[in-house]
Amino acid sequence: MSAVLEGGAFPAAGGALRRWWSRGIPCPSEIVLALMVSATWLLFYNSRFWHDTVAAMWHGTVGSASFLVSLAVLALSLQAILVLLLPRRLMRPLLAALFMIAAAGSWFCNTYGAVMNQDMMRNVIQTDRAEASALINIELLIHLALCGVVPAILIWKVRLPDRPPWQRMRGRFAFSLIALLVSFGGLLATSSSYAVFLRQHKPVRYALIPAAPVSSLVGLLISHGKHEHTGPLLNPAGKAQRIAAATDRKPLVVFLVIGETARADNFQLGGYGRPTNLGLSGVNDLVYFPHTWSCGTSTAISVPCLFSPLGRTAFDVDEAGNYTNLLDSLVAAGFDVEWRDNNSGCKGVCARVRTQVYSAAQDPQDCKSDNCYDDVMLEDLSQHLATIRRDTVIVFHQVGSHGPAYSSRYPQGSGPFEPACHSNQLDRCTAQEIVNAYDNTIAYTDSVLTRQISTLQRATSLDSLLLYVSDHGESLGEQGVYLHGLPYSFAPDVQKHVPMLIWASTGYQQRTGLDMQCLHREAAGTFSHDNFYHTVLGATDVRNDVYQSDLDILSACRNAVHAPHAPQLATEADTRATSAATSRS
Repeated sequence: MSAVLEGGAFPAAGGALRRWWSRGIPCPSEIVLALMVSATWLLFYNSRFWHDTVAAMWHGTVGSASFLVSLAVLALSLQAILVLLLPRRLMRPLLAALFMIAAAGSWFCNTYGAVMNQDMMRNVIQTDRAEASALINIELLIHLALCGVVPAILIWKVRLPDRPPWQRMRGRFAFSLIALLVSFGGLLATSSSYAVFLRQHKPVRYALIPAAPVSSLVGLLISHGKHEHTGPLLNPAGKAQRIAAATDRKPLVVFLVIGETARADNFQLGGYGRPTNLGLSGVNDLVYFPHTWSCGTSTAISVPCLFSPLGRTAFDVDEAGNYTNLLDSLVAAGFDVEWRDNNSGCKGVCARVRTQVYSAAQDPQDCKSDNCYDDVMLEDLSQHLATIRRDTVIVFHQVGSHGPAYSSRYPQGSGPFEPACHSNQLDRCTAQEIVNAYDNTIAYTDSVLTRQISTLQRATSLDSLLLYVSDHGESLGEQGVYLHGLPYSFAPDVQKHVPMLIWASTGYQQRTGLDMQCLHREAAGTFSHDNFYHTVLGATDVRNDVYQSDLDILSACRNAVHAPHAPQLATEADTRATSAATSRS
C-alpha cells in the first residue's frame, strides 16, 4: 500500500487531472452546451416546478402525459435558445451567474414554497444584512456550493471549438428554428391543456428556475426605469390643514405601530385559542378589529401602500416614490413626525421626516448581533414624551414576527410556548415547534404594545392614541408554503388577514368626543389597509382633498363637529384617485 501511495498511483492520477483541467472541458458546440445547461436546470433545479405541474395537470391519461412531455420539450428548447442568444464572449460568465441564481432560486422555491415573481425580486433588492442573515444556514451554503459554485467553475472550464462567426450563427439559427417548430407542434397538439395550465395555474410558472427569477428581475428593473420620476413630487392629496383650532389643549401624541408578519389567526384578541395577548387583553379603552386585510403580502408593497392616499386598487409600488404620502400631509399640517425603524427600512415612506434606525444599534440588552428586539425602540420613550410640546406622530416599524428565524425575534427564555423551533431551517422542526416559535413572537409583540400603551398612560400631560396594524401575514407550512410574499391574487388568507387595534387615552376621548362603545360595535365590520390613511387623518384632525370619512374608522364614533365637509372631500378624493390611475395607464 505504501508503495502505491509513494510510487505514483495517486501522483499519476493527480497529474492527469491537472492536465485535463489545464486543457479545459471539451464541448462539441455551443448548441450542445446550451442543451446540456438547459437539461441540467430542468432536471436538478426544478423539483418544485415539476411537483406543482404534475399535481395540477396529471390525470392518468394519454393527454396529460402528452402535455407534460410537450412542456418539458418547450422549456428545454426555450431555455437553450435563450442561452444561445448570449454573445460567445459573455456566455461563460453569464452562465456561471445563472447557475448561482438557479441554485438560490431552487432552494427558496423548494424549502419555503416561494414564488420568483417581481414582488419577490423587489424584496430581495430591498432586504438588509440582518434580514438576509436570518435566512442563511449550513444547508443553504452547501446547496449554493454544490448547485451554484461547482457548476459555475465547470462552465468556466468549458472549451468550445474555434469556428468562424458566420458558421456559429448559422448553427444557432438552424437549431432555434427547429426547436421552435417542434415546441410549437407540441403546443398545438395539447393546446387545451396549455389553456388550462396558463389560466388556472398561473403561480406554477414562477417556480421555473432560473427563467422565473431572471425574467422577474428584468421586468422589475424595466418597470422601475419606466416609472422613475425626476421632477418634483406629485401631491394627489392636495393641501393639508387642521380643523381643530383650539390652543388650550394638551399636545396630541399618536403612535402608529406597523407590525411585521403578524397574522390575525394567531391573535388571542381575535379568538385564537392560545394566550398570545395576555397583556393587551387587560387594557381598557382598547378596540380590536378582527376582520382586517392587508394591501400586499410583503413589506416592500404593504408599507408604502399603507401611507399612500391612493388605496390598494390604484396603488402602484413602482410609482410610490413619485408621490407625497401620509407623513408629508401630517408635516404640512404642523405635526412633528418621527420614524423609528427596527426593520429593513421604511421603503421610502420616511424619506422626508426624522428617522432613527435600530438595526445596527449597540445595545447589549436588546440587540444581539444584527438583530434588535422591538423593545429597543422604547428605551428612551418616557423621557422623549416628557419633552414634547407640539402635536406629534411617532411611527414604530417593528421587526415583529419576521421569519424564518422566529426565535430570534424575542428574548431567549421569554417565550411562553415550548418546545419552540430555534432554527432558521424550518424543515428541521416539527409543525408544532414552528407554531410555538411564531406564537412566541406574537406574545412578545403583545408585551411591546402593552408597554407602549402603559408609557402613554403615564404621560398625563399629553392626549394620546395608538394604532397598530401588521403589514401582512405569514404562512406556517399550510399547503407546504412558508413565510410570505405570494402574489396577492392567489396568496392564502393567512398572508393577507392581519391584526389591527386602536387604543385611546381618556384625554383623547374627551378631546374628540370619541365613543369607545360605538367603536367596539364598529369593529365587527370588515376593514383593510385602505382605512389606515383616512383614519390617521381623522384621528389627528387633519383634512386634505382625498380624505374620505367613510374610510375613517373613527368617524362614525366621533362628535359630529370633528368631521365637516366629508361628502365634498370624498368626491374630490374619488376624482383624484381616478385621475392618478388614468395617468399611469
